[in-house]
Amino acid sequence: MRTPRSALALGLALPGAALVGLPLVALVWKAPWSRAVELLAAPGALAALRLSLVSSMVAAALTVVLGLPLAWVQARVAYRGRGLVRALITLPIVLPPVSGGVALLLAFGRRGLVGQWLDRGLGLGLPFTPAGVVLAQTFVALPFLVLTTEAGLRALDTRLEDAARTLGASRAEVFRRVTLPLLAPSLAAGAALSWARALGEFGATITFAGNVAGRTQTLPLAVFLALQGDPESAVVLSLVLVAVSVAVLVGLRRHWAPGLVR
Repeated sequence: MRTPRSALALGLALPGAALVGLPLVALVWKAPWSRAVELLAAPGALAALRLSLVSSMVAAALTVVLGLPLAWVQARVAYRGRGLVRALITLPIVLPPVSGGVALLLAFGRRGLVGQWLDRGLGLGLPFTPAGVVLAQTFVALPFLVLTTEAGLRALDTRLEDAARTLGASRAEVFRRVTLPLLAPSLAAGAALSWARALGEFGATITFAGNVAGRTQTLPLAVFLALQGDPESAVVLSLVLVAVSVAVLVGLRRHWAPGLVR
C-alpha cells in the first residue's frame, strides 16, 4: 500500500526523471519510422556508421592494451604521485571535449610536441585522418577502462594469488591463470563502456580529426551535419546511438548496479 510519504517521495523524484526521460520519449515519438530504413541506408549514413563501428572498436581495443597495465600499476603499486596520475587519468571525463581536441592538436598535430617528430621522422600525420579519429576516441574512452579495471583489481581477493605463488606459479602465470580470469568481468565492463563512449564521441573528434564525409565523419558528426539540412535523418541516426547506449547499460546493469537488479 502506498503511503503519503512514498507518494511525496515519488512526486519529488518525478521532475528529475522527466528531465532525462522526456527528451528520449520525444526522440522516439518524433522518429520517422516509415523512412528509417531508407535513411539508414543512405550512402553518407552507412559510411559514417561503418567508420564509427570500426574506429570505436579499435579504440576500445587500444584502451584495453594501454589501460590494463596502467590500472594494474594504479591498484597494486604504491608510488609518489599516484593521486596526481589518477587525476590525469580522470581528466578526460570532465574535460570539455573541444578542449580535449585542442590538446590533442597541440600534442599530435604536425607542429605539436610529438606530432612534429612523427611527421618528420615517419611521415605520419594524425590530424584529419581516420587514425586521428581513433586517437581522439581512445583519449576520451581510456579513463572508463582504467577506472573500472582498477576498481575490479582492488576488489579481488589477493589470497588466491598468494596461494598460487606458494604453489610455485610465477608472477606471469599468476596473472594469466588467476588474476585475469577473476578480473574478466570488470575488464569486459570497462571495455564496453569505453566502446560506447568512443562511439558517441563528438567534440574531440571534430576538433582533431575534422568532419570529412567518408573519411573522418563519424555517426555523431553525421547527426550534427544532418540536423542542419535533414532533421529526419538526424533523428534516426540519433536513435541508433541511443539504442547502443541503452544496450550497453542493460548489459552492464549487474556490474554497475548489482543491488538494483531483481
